[in-house]
Amino acid sequence: MSFPTYPAYKGSGVEWLGEIPEHWAIFSLKRSVDGCTNGLWGDEPDGENDLAVIRVADFDRATCRIGLDKLTYRSITQKERASRLLQSGDLLIEKSGGGEKTLVGCVVLFEHKFQAITSNFVARMRPLPSFDSSFLCYAFDSLYRGKVNFPAIKQTTGIQNLDSESYLQERFCFPTLAEQTQIARFLDHETARIDALIEEQQRLIELLKEKRQAVISHAVTKGLDPTVPMKDSGVEWLGEVPAHWIVRKVSVDFLASKGPRGALLTKEYCHENAGEYPVYSGQTENGGILGEIADFDIDLGAEGAILSTTVGAKAMSVMHISGRISLSQNCMIIRPLSSHVKVRFFFYHFQPLFSLERRMIPDHMQPSFRMEDLYSFRVAVPPVSEQNQIAEYLDAAVNRFDELIGEGDNGIALLQERRSALISAAVTGKIDVRGWQPPASIQAPESAVAEAV
Repeated sequence: MSFPTYPAYKGSGVEWLGEIPEHWAIFSLKRSVDGCTNGLWGDEPDGENDLAVIRVADFDRATCRIGLDKLTYRSITQKERASRLLQSGDLLIEKSGGGEKTLVGCVVLFEHKFQAITSNFVARMRPLPSFDSSFLCYAFDSLYRGKVNFPAIKQTTGIQNLDSESYLQERFCFPTLAEQTQIARFLDHETARIDALIEEQQRLIELLKEKRQAVISHAVTKGLDPTVPMKDSGVEWLGEVPAHWIVRKVSVDFLASKGPRGALLTKEYCHENAGEYPVYSGQTENGGILGEIADFDIDLGAEGAILSTTVGAKAMSVMHISGRISLSQNCMIIRPLSSHVKVRFFFYHFQPLFSLERRMIPDHMQPSFRMEDLYSFRVAVPPVSEQNQIAEYLDAAVNRFDELIGEGDNGIALLQERRSALISAAVTGKIDVRGWQPPASIQAPESAVAEAV
């Protein structure tokens, strides 16, 4: 869909902003809001002064709204809350936080009626009467995604801190209040359509992942021949297995060893000692490679071994690795004791077992995985030829699923790019939506999902 442009433009005087509609004004962001009011963390809940405290963790960065799933309540006195209570339409800006791939400075819109304040890492910005809060939220989102906030970020203790006073000195373009409201109305409609397509793709990806796991679980517990005689394994998670498979403890066939280098293998250490061999750690986003260093601890050869993380949210995530490697203290290497077990088959076999064990850990506990846990597990061991056959089958099947999941991820990325580009174009006047009206039916056609990706 294409949109018209304004009939006349003028230079904004701001390099990254370029030309803006001739009748739009240019001034600093601080003139659109009633300053920044810092939040407060308060004390432990006491049952009398408890109040919702909005944290950065409550920010939904995709939609620039507040997530209500896990609100935190703290004890805030009447005096402390008096000047900090939020109103529907307030903008909340992240002042401390961020991460390696995420800049601090995200802004979300508070649209609720319940009483709340912000935490000490979040500040409240209240739009002035001549500004539409939704328009401002979209404007700040465009600025954030364009990294206009970057010069106002300071990082001295490992945490990014936003100098909000400096950031709000940035100049931006503003139409009249009526036009702001129309732009926000247009973006509400269009972003909702895009978000619906993204959600549909995310559901499809989750279904593909569930199907992939089901295919793996079936193959490693039932085999590939549906006509083979079965027997009760005596193990709940295995159920019935082929009658000729052997059920026994992992300790019979595998040896495990933990990372010997310990705390030396920090991210900083690896970055300063870059070299030839990969380092694995449970602390990375993918549960795998942390960095590379010149020396190594283990030579796993061509067949390799199974790596499992042992601590944290990624505990019991598995990878198949080979060659010369080093480990952090948060990893465990699982190696075969004999030629009667094949690494690739058990890489798949451990996935449903470890996933089940991880789900059984209570939410309030730190997930951890010890060698004793591993050795107590019981698994089903097919003949070597069948292990190889199942592994080859799963390699091909998983690859097909991963390709489909990758296509879905690419589709989501394209939709997110489209969403950001549309917001930027609307709030900077690159398109004219003054005459826009929502269509009679706001239902997106089913073909739009496939067409978008």
